[in-house]
Amino acid sequence: MEHTYQYLWIISFVTLPVPMLIGMRLLLFPVSTKKLHHIWAFPSVLLLSTVMVFLIDLFIQQINSSSIYQYVWSWTINNDFSLEFGHLIDPRTSILLILIIAVGILVLVYSELYVS
Repeated sequence: MEHTYQYLWIISFVTLPVPMLIGMRLLLFPVSTKKLHHIWAFPSVLLLSTVMVFLIDLFIQQINSSSIYQYVWSWTINNDFSLEFGHLIDPRTSILLILIIAVGILVLVYSELYVS
């Protein structure tokens, strides 16, 4: 069970490079990027699908163990002030994560078919 929770931070960062690369290419090479938009759609859908498989595995583990996972990072600036951030994963959160990723995939596929 700990293996999936251990890599939970990947959800936030696995889909970040593709939109950044698309934006940089649009700024630097606008004509060629607009002509090759279907090539850029594939990595976005592929990365979102990878996250979807990861989240489904997480959801199955949530159902089997019915546990709540919370991870908090503490960033201390000085002794008087501490900044803490993290994530909390329970069954409701994992269902909503799957729903959001599924809607994201459908929007990407629909917009790609609409543009072409």
